[in-house]
Amino acid sequence: MSEKEMIKISVEEFARLQSYMLVCEKESEAYKLMKGRYIELKVILTTSGVNITELDRIKE
Repeated sequence: MSEKEMIKISVEEFARLQSYMLVCEKESEAYKLMKGRYIELKVILTTSGVNITELDRIKE
């Protein structure tokens, strides 16, 4: 997989995950599990040079 493909997939997953997080209760187990992946994706995208300021709707 090329770096561009990995970034594209990560951006899509990041956006999708945030949509799920926005409709979940913050104290739920599902939200806590999603938050772990959210942090992982933020790290991946940031280290890949993607400016996630506009993409990040959760801002945690």
